[in-house]
Amino acid sequence: MIKIGQLNTLTVVKEVDFGVFVDGGEDFGNILLPKRYVPKGTRLGDEIEVFIYFDSQDEIIATTEKPLAHVGQFAKLNCISTTPVGAFLNWGLPKDLLVPFSEQRIPLQEGRSYLVFLYMDNASGRIVGTTKFNKFLDKTPARYEKGEQVHVTIVEETDLGYKCAINDAHSGLLFKSEVFGKLFVGKSLRAYVKQMREDGKIDLSLQKLGRGKLDDLSEKVLHTLELKGGFLPVNDKSSPDEIFELFRTSKATFKKTIGSLYKERRIRIEQDGIHLTK
Repeated sequence: MIKIGQLNTLTVVKEVDFGVFVDGGEDFGNILLPKRYVPKGTRLGDEIEVFIYFDSQDEIIATTEKPLAHVGQFAKLNCISTTPVGAFLNWGLPKDLLVPFSEQRIPLQEGRSYLVFLYMDNASGRIVGTTKFNKFLDKTPARYEKGEQVHVTIVEETDLGYKCAINDAHSGLLFKSEVFGKLFVGKSLRAYVKQMREDGKIDLSLQKLGRGKLDDLSEKVLHTLELKGGFLPVNDKSSPDEIFELFRTSKATFKKTIGSLYKERRIRIEQDGIHLTK
């Protein structure tokens, strides 16, 4: 079944002077892939990965260009114009993405970037964006395991920390005590489920839990030492900023890691830094 606003692998069924048609099935019939997007050497019967959306005439169309986001995803996009019907954002395709006024938490301004969620509007059948994305989160039960790796997008900064969208589907929170380095709304990164609360809320961590984060960091420290000729000018006396710049981790975790490596006699800790043991 064809998914509008998503990548689909479809079969070329007809060639014309202005492009090719791909098979959209019973629901959509043949869908045009304009000539400028047809890969060189394409023939009848070939399967092509295409993105399906509506063009400026609201006709269904295919393209091999990759948009900045698909339906069901978050993206930080630049507002290129505002009109009586809403704001238009650049999402990497010829037809810009509409964010209707009714879907704007605050009025969007031309020239600024905003985090939006893309969805199919049931009333119009169009792909649109919204900054009122909370209503699209937590619509399905969250079934994550403690320690599970997830993809998160920062959606809001709060007094407690950073509210995140987990896998574009659920809400979670990164407490400020779990954050090292600079985060901002729209940033996407890897995180781990720290706790599933009884009230359904999800706490997150940017580092693996327990021994796992130490093991990962140990390998990273040793690998970096090898690349740098067996010496790094950081130790347990270095500033948190210096440590984060090198290893994207907290000073406490770094100290535990090099302490374990020292006990295993894999490194030496000196006043000038850490040395790889030969």
